[in-house]
Amino acid sequence: MTQLNPAALVILGLMIATPAWAGPPFLTDDPEPTATGHWEIYAPMIEAEGNGSNFEGATGIEVNYGLAQNVQLTVELPAAYTHDLSGTEWGMGDVAVSLKYRFYHNEEAGLSIAVFPGLTLPTASNGMGAGEVTGFLPIWLQKDYGPWSVFGGGGYAINPGEGNRDYLSGGIAVSRQITDRFTLGVEIDRQGADTVDGEATTSLGVGAIYQLHAPYRLLASAGPTFNDSGDSTGFHAFLALGLDF
Repeated sequence: MTQLNPAALVILGLMIATPAWAGPPFLTDDPEPTATGHWEIYAPMIEAEGNGSNFEGATGIEVNYGLAQNVQLTVELPAAYTHDLSGTEWGMGDVAVSLKYRFYHNEEAGLSIAVFPGLTLPTASNGMGAGEVTGFLPIWLQKDYGPWSVFGGGGYAINPGEGNRDYLSGGIAVSRQITDRFTLGVEIDRQGADTVDGEATTSLGVGAIYQLHAPYRLLASAGPTFNDSGDSTGFHAFLALGLDF
């Protein structure tokens, strides 16, 4: 049975190519904080990554709260899983806590920049976590052009533990608001090797957001993941129901 890489819950994605620390539904994040005094909740949130019948991921809840102007607190409470031909194993995942601070915002120019440092805590069970405190120190930028948005950035992942290594991760995405209810985007994400004998990966993805009856949204993304050796093509996927109030 493959073991869940806790970095996957943090960097990629909550999902993929490793998913967490991402702006749902994309692997790549953006600098836009939750409005002051408001909540953004993604639940249920389901993420997966892997290759064929061997995949892993998490399901759970992400809660964002606007603590103050330009400041967002994020808490992720995942249940983690791994799956292969022998079956599926479940356990609690590592709780993630992060704080987004948008330190530059020029509405006229449509430009924003934010930092979004975060930690995962060793709360997992059944071998589903890192067993260590891990961290991610990114910076995110966004430029808006009418219905178009370009956003991305990246940072340094702190990944302690035997056989692990720190690495860089980041990406860029382009999205367009097609209608008042529907937004579509594409992205490319790059993650360095997170283990001593591992490989860096590149993920491509398509993401969509559909506004249901307020305050609900449906978010989804998926795409292939390629390792540097080129000997295997994996996948990543994300699905969530969003609630804003």
